[in-house]
Amino acid sequence: MGRAFQNRKESMAKTAAAKTKVYSKYGREIYVCAKSGGTDPHGNLTLRGLIEKAKKDQVPSHVIEKALDKASGAGGEDFSTARYEGFGPGNCMVIVDCLTDNPNRTYGDVRGCFTKNKAKIGTQGTVSHMFDHCAIFAFAGDDEEAVLEALMEADVDVTDIESEDGRITVFAPHTEYAKAKQALLDAFGEIDFEADEIQFLPQTTTPLEGDDVAQFEKFIDMLNDLDDVQNVYHNAELPEQA
Repeated sequence: MGRAFQNRKESMAKTAAAKTKVYSKYGREIYVCAKSGGTDPHGNLTLRGLIEKAKKDQVPSHVIEKALDKASGAGGEDFSTARYEGFGPGNCMVIVDCLTDNPNRTYGDVRGCFTKNKAKIGTQGTVSHMFDHCAIFAFAGDDEEAVLEALMEADVDVTDIESEDGRITVFAPHTEYAKAKQALLDAFGEIDFEADEIQFLPQTTTPLEGDDVAQFEKFIDMLNDLDDVQNVYHNAELPEQA
């Protein structure tokens, strides 16, 4: 699982530069998270993790504060989640997570990215069963047993723990995110998380080569340029750069 996670981080590093609207995407996600779970980061651990992640990605504090202010007021936009699945270039598997105030528009936009790149959008469940929906926490440390003990004492359903190069990575079901994070904070105090997120990890990878590589990168860039797209998960394995 660790290798798949690393591939995912590397691929996101390549596509993050294409997120020209990264501030608005974070603002939208923070707004929705605060609206549903409360605007206090201490009582809403998902929001707390999201704000920390936004700060690491150098999102200005005024963008975060504006989203929180909007969420604390009455009314506001009515965003809903939408997830699309299908097969990308080279038959790789793709999951697209969106936040939208107009599902018909978003579906049309996402479908357009698929059809313009020799890809095929499918129905819900088409490929998601080939991914693990995980909560992932990575932080500096080497005492794997102490981490496991803390999580077990908090009755967290741990999927896997890896310790490598002075870094511990914890994998748990996505439903255990808040419980797992609270257990880690209670046991070890403030942690500088390298990863603190919920994501889809592929169970297998699909190597891409030749023209499929450029087509795939164009496909991902087009998806990331859409305002409504928050995250793109895939199982494509790109050739290593020389």
